[in-house]
Amino acid sequence: MSTRPVALITGASSGIGAALADVLAGRGYDLVLLARRRDRLEQVAARAADQGAAAEVFVADLATADGLEAAAERAARGDLRLLVSNAGVGGYAPLPEVAPADVDRLWRLNATAPVTLARAVLPSLLEKGDGGIVTMASLLAFSAGLDTLGPVPMPPRTLYAAAKSATVAFTRTLAAELSGTGVTATVVCPGRVATEWSGGANQDQPRVMSAESVAIATAVAVERGETLCVPGLPDATALDRLQEIERTLVVEGNRAELADRYAPR
Repeated sequence: MSTRPVALITGASSGIGAALADVLAGRGYDLVLLARRRDRLEQVAARAADQGAAAEVFVADLATADGLEAAAERAARGDLRLLVSNAGVGGYAPLPEVAPADVDRLWRLNATAPVTLARAVLPSLLEKGDGGIVTMASLLAFSAGLDTLGPVPMPPRTLYAAAKSATVAFTRTLAAELSGTGVTATVVCPGRVATEWSGGANQDQPRVMSAESVAIATAVAVERGETLCVPGLPDATALDRLQEIERTLVVEGNRAELADRYAPR
Protein backbone atom coordinates (compact mmCIF):
# COMPACT_ATOMS: atom_id res chain seq x y z
CA MET A 1 0.00 0.00 0.00
CA SER A 2 1.35 3.42 -1.00
CA THR A 3 2.44 5.73 1.78
CA ARG A 4 2.66 8.75 -0.53
CA PRO A 5 0.40 11.69 0.38
CA VAL A 6 -2.58 12.19 -1.92
CA ALA A 7 -3.48 15.48 -3.63
CA LEU A 8 -6.81 16.15 -5.31
CA ILE A 9 -6.51 18.68 -8.15
CA THR A 10 -9.55 20.17 -9.85
CA GLY A 11 -9.27 21.43 -13.39
CA ALA A 12 -6.48 18.91 -13.84
CA SER A 13 -6.97 18.16 -17.52
CA SER A 14 -4.91 21.06 -18.91
CA GLY A 15 -3.08 24.28 -18.14
CA ILE A 16 -2.13 25.04 -14.55
CA GLY A 17 -3.98 21.98 -13.25
CA ALA A 18 -2.07 19.58 -15.48
CA ALA A 19 1.21 21.32 -14.64
CA LEU A 20 0.39 21.01 -10.93
CA ALA A 21 -0.16 17.29 -11.42
CA ASP A 22 3.27 16.95 -13.02
CA VAL A 23 4.98 18.97 -10.28
CA LEU A 24 3.24 17.28 -7.35
CA ALA A 25 3.82 13.81 -8.79
CA GLY A 26 7.51 14.67 -8.98
CA ARG A 27 7.43 15.82 -5.34
CA GLY A 28 6.08 12.53 -4.06
CA TYR A 29 2.30 12.84 -4.23
CA ASP A 30 -0.25 10.39 -5.52
CA LEU A 31 -3.07 12.17 -7.32
CA VAL A 32 -6.81 12.42 -7.75
CA LEU A 33 -7.30 14.23 -11.06
CA LEU A 34 -10.68 15.90 -11.48
CA ALA A 35 -12.08 17.60 -14.56
CA ARG A 36 -14.71 17.11 -17.27
CA ARG A 37 -12.56 15.53 -20.01
CA ARG A 38 -11.64 11.91 -19.29
CA ASP A 39 -9.29 11.58 -22.27
CA ARG A 40 -7.22 14.57 -21.14
CA LEU A 41 -7.19 13.35 -17.54
CA GLU A 42 -5.92 9.96 -18.63
CA GLN A 43 -3.03 11.63 -20.46
CA VAL A 44 -2.10 13.55 -17.30
CA ALA A 45 -2.43 10.35 -15.25
CA ALA A 46 -0.06 8.54 -17.62
CA ARG A 47 2.60 11.22 -17.13
CA ALA A 48 2.16 10.96 -13.37
CA ALA A 49 2.61 7.20 -13.56
CA ASP A 50 5.92 7.74 -15.35
CA GLN A 51 7.06 9.56 -12.19
CA GLY A 52 5.94 6.73 -9.92
CA ALA A 53 2.66 8.33 -8.84
CA ALA A 54 -0.68 6.57 -8.67
CA ALA A 55 -3.37 8.70 -10.31
CA GLU A 56 -7.13 8.32 -9.98
CA VAL A 57 -9.24 9.87 -12.74
CA PHE A 58 -12.45 11.49 -11.46
CA VAL A 59 -14.77 13.00 -14.07
CA ALA A 60 -17.08 15.76 -12.81
CA ASP A 61 -18.32 19.18 -13.85
CA LEU A 62 -18.03 21.46 -10.83
CA ALA A 63 -20.25 24.05 -12.50
CA THR A 64 -23.22 21.74 -11.90
CA ALA A 65 -24.80 20.96 -8.54
CA ASP A 66 -24.46 17.21 -9.10
CA GLY A 67 -20.82 17.46 -10.15
CA LEU A 68 -19.89 19.58 -7.16
CA GLU A 69 -21.72 17.24 -4.78
CA ALA A 70 -19.86 14.23 -6.20
CA ALA A 71 -16.52 16.03 -5.89
CA ALA A 72 -17.27 17.02 -2.29
CA GLU A 73 -18.04 13.40 -1.44
CA ARG A 74 -14.68 12.38 -2.90
CA ALA A 75 -12.86 15.12 -1.00
CA ALA A 76 -14.47 13.98 2.25
CA ARG A 77 -13.32 10.37 1.91
CA GLY A 78 -10.42 10.95 4.30
CA ASP A 79 -7.39 9.99 2.24
CA LEU A 80 -6.32 13.44 1.04
CA ARG A 81 -3.37 15.43 2.32
CA LEU A 82 -3.74 18.30 -0.15
CA LEU A 83 -6.73 19.85 -1.94
CA VAL A 84 -6.02 22.10 -4.92
CA SER A 85 -9.08 23.99 -6.19
CA ASN A 86 -7.83 25.07 -9.59
CA ALA A 87 -10.88 24.70 -11.85
CA GLY A 88 -12.29 27.95 -13.15
CA VAL A 89 -13.63 29.78 -16.17
CA GLY A 90 -13.32 33.39 -17.28
CA GLY A 91 -16.74 34.38 -18.50
CA TYR A 92 -15.35 37.81 -19.36
CA ALA A 93 -18.29 40.00 -20.34
CA PRO A 94 -20.17 43.03 -19.05
CA LEU A 95 -22.63 41.76 -16.46
CA PRO A 96 -25.79 42.63 -18.47
CA GLU A 97 -24.46 40.39 -21.25
CA VAL A 98 -24.07 37.32 -19.00
CA ALA A 99 -27.07 35.04 -19.30
CA PRO A 100 -28.89 34.57 -15.96
CA ALA A 101 -28.23 30.82 -16.03
CA ASP A 102 -24.53 31.47 -16.59
CA VAL A 103 -24.31 33.72 -13.53
CA ASP A 104 -25.06 30.76 -11.28
CA ARG A 105 -22.83 28.39 -13.26
CA LEU A 106 -19.82 30.73 -13.32
CA TRP A 107 -20.17 31.66 -9.66
CA ARG A 108 -20.50 28.04 -8.58
CA LEU A 109 -17.33 27.04 -10.41
CA ASN A 110 -15.20 30.07 -9.57
CA ALA A 111 -16.32 30.85 -6.02
CA THR A 112 -18.63 28.26 -4.48
CA ALA A 113 -16.68 25.12 -5.45
CA PRO A 114 -13.48 26.02 -3.54
CA VAL A 115 -15.50 26.70 -0.37
CA THR A 116 -17.58 23.53 -0.71
CA LEU A 117 -14.55 21.32 -1.31
CA ALA A 118 -12.56 22.93 1.51
CA ARG A 119 -15.43 22.31 3.92
CA ALA A 120 -15.60 18.69 2.76
CA VAL A 121 -11.90 17.92 3.23
CA LEU A 122 -11.26 19.89 6.42
CA PRO A 123 -12.54 17.39 9.02
CA SER A 124 -10.10 14.71 7.89
CA LEU A 125 -7.18 17.14 7.61
CA LEU A 126 -7.85 18.52 11.08
CA GLU A 127 -8.08 15.01 12.48
CA LYS A 128 -4.64 14.26 11.02
CA GLY A 129 -3.28 17.64 12.10
CA ASP A 130 -1.56 17.90 8.75
CA GLY A 131 -2.26 18.92 5.16
CA GLY A 132 -3.16 21.86 3.04
CA ILE A 133 -5.84 23.60 1.03
CA VAL A 134 -4.89 25.54 -2.09
CA THR A 135 -7.17 27.81 -4.07
CA MET A 136 -6.28 29.30 -7.44
CA ALA A 137 -7.38 32.91 -7.76
CA SER A 138 -5.97 35.67 -9.98
CA LEU A 139 -4.35 39.08 -9.82
CA LEU A 140 -7.65 40.31 -11.25
CA ALA A 141 -9.00 39.83 -7.72
CA PHE A 142 -7.19 43.09 -6.93
CA SER A 143 -8.21 44.92 -10.11
CA ALA A 144 -11.59 46.38 -9.16
CA GLY A 145 -10.32 49.97 -9.23
CA LEU A 146 -8.36 49.66 -12.49
CA ASP A 147 -9.66 50.70 -15.90
CA THR A 148 -6.36 50.16 -17.68
CA LEU A 149 -3.08 48.38 -17.10
CA GLY A 150 -0.60 50.78 -18.63
CA PRO A 151 -1.92 51.46 -22.13
CA VAL A 152 -3.97 48.23 -22.18
CA PRO A 153 -7.68 48.43 -21.28
CA MET A 154 -8.78 45.95 -18.62
CA PRO A 155 -11.25 43.31 -19.84
CA PRO A 156 -14.89 43.30 -18.73
CA ARG A 157 -14.67 41.05 -15.69
CA THR A 158 -17.23 41.99 -13.05
CA LEU A 159 -18.35 38.44 -12.24
CA TYR A 160 -14.90 36.87 -12.55
CA ALA A 161 -13.10 39.50 -10.47
CA ALA A 162 -15.79 39.32 -7.79
CA ALA A 163 -15.49 35.52 -7.59
CA LYS A 164 -11.72 35.60 -7.36
CA SER A 165 -11.83 38.39 -4.76
CA ALA A 166 -14.15 36.17 -2.73
CA THR A 167 -11.71 33.29 -3.09
CA VAL A 168 -8.81 35.44 -1.87
CA ALA A 169 -10.77 36.65 1.16
CA PHE A 170 -12.02 33.16 1.93
CA THR A 171 -8.60 31.54 1.82
CA ARG A 172 -6.76 34.23 3.74
CA THR A 173 -9.39 34.23 6.47
CA LEU A 174 -9.41 30.42 6.57
CA ALA A 175 -5.62 30.41 6.95
CA ALA A 176 -5.94 32.52 10.10
CA GLU A 177 -8.70 30.26 11.40
CA LEU A 178 -6.48 27.21 10.89
CA SER A 179 -3.45 28.68 12.66
CA GLY A 180 -1.95 26.16 15.06
CA THR A 181 -3.83 23.17 13.65
CA GLY A 182 -1.09 21.89 11.34
CA VAL A 183 -3.35 22.54 8.33
CA THR A 184 -2.52 25.40 5.97
CA ALA A 185 -4.46 27.41 3.40
CA THR A 186 -2.80 29.06 0.40
CA VAL A 187 -4.32 31.22 -2.31
CA VAL A 188 -2.35 31.60 -5.55
CA CYS A 189 -2.79 34.75 -7.65
CA PRO A 190 -1.01 34.53 -11.00
CA GLY A 191 -1.19 37.14 -13.69
CA ARG A 192 -1.49 36.14 -17.34
CA VAL A 193 -0.55 32.52 -17.97
CA ALA A 194 0.11 30.80 -21.31
CA THR A 195 -2.64 28.16 -21.30
CA GLU A 196 -5.83 27.31 -23.20
CA TRP A 197 -7.66 29.75 -20.90
CA SER A 198 -9.99 32.13 -22.79
CA GLY A 199 -9.28 30.40 -26.07
CA GLY A 200 -5.53 30.56 -25.60
CA ALA A 201 -5.50 34.37 -25.75
CA ASN A 202 -2.34 34.58 -23.61
CA GLN A 203 -0.26 32.12 -25.59
CA ASP A 204 2.71 33.57 -27.49
CA GLN A 205 2.28 36.93 -25.75
CA PRO A 206 4.99 38.94 -23.93
CA ARG A 207 5.09 39.08 -20.13
CA VAL A 208 3.11 35.85 -19.81
CA MET A 209 4.11 33.17 -17.30
CA SER A 210 4.13 29.46 -18.08
CA ALA A 211 1.74 27.08 -16.34
CA GLU A 212 4.79 25.15 -15.12
CA SER A 213 6.16 28.22 -13.33
CA VAL A 214 2.82 28.80 -11.59
CA ALA A 215 2.76 25.15 -10.52
CA ILE A 216 6.30 25.33 -9.11
CA ALA A 217 5.50 28.53 -7.19
CA THR A 218 2.38 26.88 -5.80
CA ALA A 219 4.28 23.82 -4.57
CA VAL A 220 6.96 25.97 -2.95
CA ALA A 221 4.35 28.22 -1.30
CA VAL A 222 2.59 25.18 0.17
CA GLU A 223 5.88 23.80 1.50
CA ARG A 224 6.65 27.17 3.12
CA GLY A 225 3.16 27.57 4.55
CA GLU A 226 2.56 30.83 2.67
CA THR A 227 -0.98 32.18 2.70
CA LEU A 228 -0.86 34.49 -0.33
CA CYS A 229 1.31 33.46 -3.28
CA VAL A 230 1.85 35.82 -6.23
CA PRO A 231 4.18 33.84 -8.53
CA GLY A 232 5.48 36.82 -10.49
CA LEU A 233 5.89 39.33 -7.65
CA PRO A 234 9.61 39.98 -7.03
CA ASP A 235 9.17 42.11 -3.88
CA ALA A 236 7.15 40.25 -1.25
CA THR A 237 7.05 43.34 0.98
CA ALA A 238 4.20 44.53 -1.26
CA LEU A 239 2.07 41.90 0.50
CA ASP A 240 2.97 43.47 3.85
CA ARG A 241 1.92 46.87 2.52
CA LEU A 242 -1.38 45.38 1.36
CA GLN A 243 -2.04 44.09 4.86
CA GLU A 244 -1.20 47.47 6.37
CA ILE A 245 -3.63 49.22 4.02
CA GLU A 246 -6.33 46.73 4.97
CA ARG A 247 -5.64 47.29 8.65
CA THR A 248 -5.88 51.07 8.18
CA LEU A 249 -9.22 50.80 6.39
CA VAL A 250 -10.73 48.52 9.03
CA VAL A 251 -9.33 50.31 12.10
CA GLU A 252 -9.54 53.94 10.96
CA GLY A 253 -12.92 53.47 9.29
CA ASN A 254 -14.49 51.89 12.36
CA ARG A 255 -15.52 55.08 14.18
CA ALA A 256 -18.72 56.42 15.65
CA GLU A 257 -18.15 59.86 14.16
CA LEU A 258 -18.99 60.64 10.58
CA ALA A 259 -15.89 61.49 8.58
CA ASP A 260 -15.56 65.20 7.83
CA ARG A 261 -15.72 64.59 4.12
CA TYR A 262 -19.28 63.26 4.51
CA ALA A 263 -20.47 65.88 6.99
CA PRO A 264 -23.35 68.13 5.86
CA ARG A 265 -22.18 71.46 4.42
